[in-house]
Formats: sequence, C-alpha cells, structure tokens
Amino acid sequence: MREPLRDLDRAGDRAFKALDLVVRRRLNGLLQGDRAGSRLGAGSEPEEVVRYRAGEDDVRRMDWNVTARTGEPHVWRPLAEHELDTWVLVDETPSMDFGTALSEKRDVAGWVAGSIGLLTDGPGNRVGVAHLTPTGLEWDAPLPGRVSARRTLRSVAGAPRAEHRTDTTTLAEAITALERRQRRPGLRVVVSDFVEPDGVAERPFGWEQALRRLCARHDVIVVEVLDPRELELPDLGLVVLRDPETGRSREVHTSPGVRARYAELAGRHRAAVAEAVRAAGAGHVVVRTDSDWVRDLARYILSRRRTRRLARKVR
Repeated sequence: MREPLRDLDRAGDRAFKALDLVVRRRLNGLLQGDRAGSRLGAGSEPEEVVRYRAGEDDVRRMDWNVTARTGEPHVWRPLAEHELDTWVLVDETPSMDFGTALSEKRDVAGWVAGSIGLLTDGPGNRVGVAHLTPTGLEWDAPLPGRVSARRTLRSVAGAPRAEHRTDTTTLAEAITALERRQRRPGLRVVVSDFVEPDGVAERPFGWEQALRRLCARHDVIVVEVLDPRELELPDLGLVVLRDPETGRSREVHTSPGVRARYAELAGRHRAAVAEAVRAAGAGHVVVRTDSDWVRDLARYILSRRRTRRLARKVR
C-alpha cells in the first residue's frame, strides 16, 4: 500500500516542479500590482492627492506636478495593501475526467488551481481549495501559496476516477458554500467545465445566483475548461456515448445532421455560460485541453491589468 502512495507523491512533486518552472518563466510577476486594498493606508499604489500636512504626511510622497500647479505642497496617499485571502473551487466531477487532446480536463483544472497558488504567493497570503468530487464537497485548509499548489497537484494526481456521481452536490451548492465559508473579501476562483448533470444548456443556470452573490463580496475569476470534442462531434458513424455524470449509455449515429445540431447546441451553451458569468460580474477565461492554457491565462491577466489601470485613470 505504501508504494502506490509514494508513486502518487512523486507524481505530484514532479507536476509541481514542472508547473513552478512554467509559472516562473511565463507568468511570474503578472499579478504583481494587480491587487489593491479598499481603504487608504500603507501601500505603494497612488490613490488620491491631498494637501501636505507637516508632521503627518511623508515628504517622500510629494507630488511635484500638483504642487507646481497649485503653488501649495501636495502629497499622494496610497491604497492599503493587505494579505490576500484566496479560495479556489475545483470541479472534479466525472464530466472533468474527459480529454481527447493533450490532457484531460481534470488535469488542466489542477494545473490552473496550482498556478493560482503560485501566482498569489506572498507574505501573509493564504490559499484554500475546495474540491467538488463525485462523493461531495471536500475542503483543504488555507496554506501559503506554494504549499497549497503542491498539495493541490498531489490531490488531483491521486484522486480516483469515478464511473458516476454518488453525491448530488451541485455546482450552485458548492459556490454557495464557498461564499459562506469565508466572509473576508478576497480572491475567489471557480474552475469548472459548467456541464450540468441534468443537461441544461440554456439560461438561467442553477449556479448563476450563487455566483452573483459571490461576486458581490469578492473578486471572482471563472476559469472554464473545455475539450474540442465537446464543441463538435467527429464523423465516426455509429458510436456509443456515455454520460459521465449518470453512467448511462446511448448509441448515436454521427450523421451530418446530428453533428451540425450538436455543434449548434454546444455553441449556444458556451455563449450562455459566458453571458451568465459576465452578468454576475466575474472575470472569465477559457482554457482548453488542446491549446496552451498558460498562454490563455497570461492573456487574461494582462487584459485584466490593463482594464484596471484604465479604470483608475478614469477615476
């Protein structure tokens, strides 16, 4: 029994080292300066300019442009920067045990969750992980980012594959539990394929309201994991398709009409998910098993930084 456990630990450690190298080379520093507090205080990001008060303000923060225009000394006050409280919800239900390209969706979800831990690693920062598994919702206590990333990769590598669900906990219930778990404002990341057990592909989705409540208190990023075969069916003739959520199977003839109808419904589902996430107020990034998820994540983070900087200038 010990040898398999050691093998799993070694696999998790190898995955962590590979992910750490990728993040350091391609993503390191992208989240620096992306987080700000909600009130004035000790920090580095300028927020407002006020008149200089002798004995109270730091002369090193003198704003010489404003001082020259007004003829009176002015200083800038920064936003307070606080420890970042991060929770990641990782969907590990049977629908994530699917992949026809470079990897399975579950693997990509684990790598994304691990990279969040590495990217948010810093003094005082903690990362907790919630696993939505076939047997229910499981919680990992908050730990420093790098420690959490290693633990997450080990957990995903060692998680057994289930034929179907034995627990009825939905994504909506998991997001609600995440919202109630820790009230302190922070970063919340939801990683899922958003495949509903009942096959619902149109709005309103059951998880929309829960996601909206989560966004009301926290900064939320939704990472949607896809596989190319979920968007279109290949021309294989008669095939047997199995529902990973229920375990039920059905014979389907992949005729041109069936493939066209499937592609249309899949496209509508993806568009509805994007619209629901946007309406809730969450950030949305799509990663795929057949593409470079690191590149996709980096593009989103860079776009996020540009948008926030522009918003600050407008204010």
